[in-house]
Amino acid sequence: MSIYNLFALVGGLAFFLFGMNVMSNYLEKMAGGRLEGILKKLTANPFESLALGAIITIAIQSSSALTVMLVGLVNSGIMEFASTVNVIMGSDIGTTLTAWILSLNGISSDNIFVSMLKPQNFAPIVAIIGVIMIMGCKEQKKKDIGTILCGFSVLMYGMTLMSDSVSPLAEMPQFQNILIAFDNPIIGVLVGTAFTGVIQASAASIGVLQALSLTGKISFGMAIPIVMGANIGTCVTAILSSIGVSRKAKRVPALHILIKILGTIIWLVLYIVLRYILRLPIFNHVINSFQIAVFHTIFNIGTIVILLPFSQKLVRLVERMVKVDENDKTEMEKYTLLDERLLLSPGLAVGQCREKTIEMAKIAREAFSSALTMFEHFDKEEIERIVKKEEELDYLEDELDTYLVRLSAKDMTESDSDQISEMLHCINDFERIGDHAINMTKLARQMHDQKLQFSAHAKSELAVLTEALNEIMTLTLESFEKDDQQQAKLIEPLEEVIDDLTKEIKNRHIDRLKTGECRVELGIILTDYITNCERVSDHCSNVGVCIIQTKNSSFETHGYLNEVKYGGESEFVDEFDSYQDKYRLPAVEAVGKKKLKKAKDKGGKEAKESRETKSSKDKDSKAKAKTGRGKAQKA
Repeated sequence: MSIYNLFALVGGLAFFLFGMNVMSNYLEKMAGGRLEGILKKLTANPFESLALGAIITIAIQSSSALTVMLVGLVNSGIMEFASTVNVIMGSDIGTTLTAWILSLNGISSDNIFVSMLKPQNFAPIVAIIGVIMIMGCKEQKKKDIGTILCGFSVLMYGMTLMSDSVSPLAEMPQFQNILIAFDNPIIGVLVGTAFTGVIQASAASIGVLQALSLTGKISFGMAIPIVMGANIGTCVTAILSSIGVSRKAKRVPALHILIKILGTIIWLVLYIVLRYILRLPIFNHVINSFQIAVFHTIFNIGTIVILLPFSQKLVRLVERMVKVDENDKTEMEKYTLLDERLLLSPGLAVGQCREKTIEMAKIAREAFSSALTMFEHFDKEEIERIVKKEEELDYLEDELDTYLVRLSAKDMTESDSDQISEMLHCINDFERIGDHAINMTKLARQMHDQKLQFSAHAKSELAVLTEALNEIMTLTLESFEKDDQQQAKLIEPLEEVIDDLTKEIKNRHIDRLKTGECRVELGIILTDYITNCERVSDHCSNVGVCIIQTKNSSFETHGYLNEVKYGGESEFVDEFDSYQDKYRLPAVEAVGKKKLKKAKDKGGKEAKESRETKSSKDKDSKAKAKTGRGKAQKA
């Protein structure tokens, strides 16, 4: 074996790892937020969780990546540790798929159709299709599929390169001497663990072993311990990801390691019994790539079958090994709003950001609705709760804004990218609603301290406005939570009705001031009250427009509003009329009208008398001036 064969072996491994990485990243990208939906379906049924764990691992082609996700989810408090055990077991089943694909390299047949099943034969065709899709397709989704196909082709080329480079090893005495050392099961387990830990991919280490098996010098006795060790070594990625997380999150990689070590101990004991006590001859037979894939599958599925009935006991064992006190829980809740490890899975991270944004919307609605009630039932404790909600909104807005900006730099689907843009626009509006809630509590406190009360007429009018505001906030929350464009279209007509209500309330208040029904100092408070209500409806409008425009991949807000309001759209007009009928201010009482008319008549009469007095004075002045000029002429 020359130095060039060694270069080819290392280069083949590099191509293999690169192709695996490309496939994993783009498969995960295409899965997008669906991963989040799958994880949320976790139930107490262990078989469902097993299936889900296997599906996710097959989708992203990496059990290590799934474990890292679980570490991030537990660290963020999104997922309970006990729910991860069956998912981890399922991921161990899903990770066996790659070995089965690589085992097809051992196919040898003169039949063209059977021969085309061999990856090195169909990989060039897959690569050509992938390149055509990348260069010729306009849709990003099709380009991503093309990238996955190219990644698969590179992976298979790397496998072929490794297989070709190790073929001269068969005749080398030095290689045979090394294999003698591998024949020791303990050394085999350690070598498999170390090699997999270095390259951080059990699929790659199994692939290298399958390539070496093509030399015809690898026996069952050598390969089986290496496969066991490779399964332990795959936990290294999860261990590294747990650095700097809460102790509760550290339990996830600890559980994964425990499952692998227990599985290895069980199968290693059986291996020793069968080989050294019963002395079965199969361990001296040559193993091929297909048989390696078979044992890899038997090892993982067999381990799960044995340990599944004891899954909850394993959870409790890990909980005793890695204890969590109350201080750890407090720190976790405070500093792990959104874990950075979720950035490795952009689709999942987008889904979690959306959950937090929906939480913001709910807090904002609750804060402002509570603030409105303070004018009728003042409660200092409730005001303190509103202040805490506003502080929570500020914290969420700061964290989400920073996290979303970082997330937007990741490679993701167009749909996920649109959701990030939508959230970046909306979190500011939700936070501002919280600010207006604080403004309202200050007004309520001022009225309470000064023992002021709105007039009966003002209270009845503000009750209508409050009802309209509660509906528009509920509409905004539900349309954002459901991402419902049709429901979002109902927000703008209601916002226009609220604008008309605020203008009419102001006009009526001015009329009451003229009749003396309202005090001047209440006028300032009422104006600020109405202004805050109007601003909240504006923020709800911003969210509704953002939802609609995101569906059309556009954020030309002013153009959309002008088109809706002044374009004469029948749908908008119908909804506006409906809300206008629903939220009508109570009619002005006759007595109030008479007082207003009397005040206007009185003001008109005084103005008329003033004009007549002024006219009379002007006439007298003119007469005196005329008399003075006459006297002057006579003189």
